[in-house]
Parts: sequence; structure tokens; C-alpha cells
Amino acid sequence: MVDTKHFFICGSALTGQPDHQNLQGANLICATQTLPLYRLYSVDDLHPGIYEVSEGGISIPGEIYELTIEQYNNLMANEPPGLYEGQIKLEDGSEISAMLYPQKLIESYGWPDISKYGGWAAYKQHLLDPSAPHP
Repeated sequence: MVDTKHFFICGSALTGQPDHQNLQGANLICATQTLPLYRLYSVDDLHPGIYEVSEGGISIPGEIYELTIEQYNNLMANEPPGLYEGQIKLEDGSEISAMLYPQKLIESYGWPDISKYGGWAAYKQHLLDPSAPHP
């Protein structure tokens, strides 16, 4: 039996995003979103940084993938510095592994809060077409 791990993806490895190949063909389980407990930041417009907040959080859309150990190790090897694996809460109340970013680093670099766009893919689309409406 092959060991696998379920993982929540909400940034540059999403379907249609430039780092999707880092998932190496992992099985997409479903699209989902987090409970409204997080803020979303753009880290140099390369990847999102998310962390949990006690108030003013949003639901972050993403995808759940089933990764083999090899796919998981490849994903971790290709994650940018600063990101770390932690647990997030999904809309159904379950918890799953995801990549988080330290709030202190976000604040120290002054990276922009992009929560108003509702997700990483929507933010990246806004960068391509700033005239497109967003929430």
C-alpha cells in the first residue's frame, strides 16, 4: 500500500497557476475553502502568505490534493523560504495540512494584504487585468 497525504493548496500550485507542475500529477480530491479565519498576503507577488487571525478573517479558496510521499517531498523541496507546514480549518470544520507564513515576517516586510480579492488566483488575475471587478 502506498502512503499518501492530503494537502490544501491555495497559491501558486493551484490548477492554472505557474507552479502547478510542482504537484507532479497529484490527484485532485476537490475544490474547497477554509473557514473565515485567515488573512491573505502577497509575498513579492510570487506566492501567498496566510496566517490565522482572531478576527477579520476571510475564507480562502483552494484545492485538496492526495499526494504520494514522493509528490509531497517534491512539493516541500520547491516551497519558497519562510513557508512552513501547519494545520488549517476547512469550511466543513475538518483540519488539513497547508503552507502558512509567519505573521511577523509579513509585517516586517510590509507585504500587502490581498484578502479583498478573495484568493490567490483572483489576485493574480487582477494583476493581469486591473480593470476587472473584484469584491
